[in-house]
Amino acid sequence: MNQKAIFLDRDGVVNIEKDYLYKAEDFEFISGLFEALHYLKSLGFIFFIITNQSGIGRGYYTQEDFERLTKWMVEQFYNQGIIIEQVEYCPHSPKEECDCRKPKTGMIDKISQNFEIDFENSWLIGDKQSDIECANNSGIKNTIQVRSGHEFESSIANFVIDKLDFNEISRIIF
Repeated sequence: MNQKAIFLDRDGVVNIEKDYLYKAEDFEFISGLFEALHYLKSLGFIFFIITNQSGIGRGYYTQEDFERLTKWMVEQFYNQGIIIEQVEYCPHSPKEECDCRKPKTGMIDKISQNFEIDFENSWLIGDKQSDIECANNSGIKNTIQVRSGHEFESSIANFVIDKLDFNEISRIIF
């Protein structure tokens, strides 16, 4: 049976955007995130995180730093009653030719190897145009772009919201 899923970008959607974040003590979850995800969980969605992490490729932090922060973050979700089924990341710098850096679909392709996803009824929530393009390139029809400090005049997303919280999400996904 295909599962409907929520694909979340990390920085700017799950946590407050901070340049090259890799330490738990600097990580701040977006206010209202857990309430929004509990609502989506009640609708039968499962959750994935897909994130470009060019700080690894640029040498700002190590893959081990990222993995340590990710383990901590996933535990925080679990402690709030939210299961993150899989986290995929692109460790490459923008100059590297890879198949995983958004807007390419490598991270979603990897998740699809482990889960049968109902792409027609799934959503991708990101804060950059490359996130939304990744959704479109993957066949995810439903997209939300979060205004998290990134300047953009227009968006190709289906919806644009100020932050991922219950009030914003419940008016869009029901």
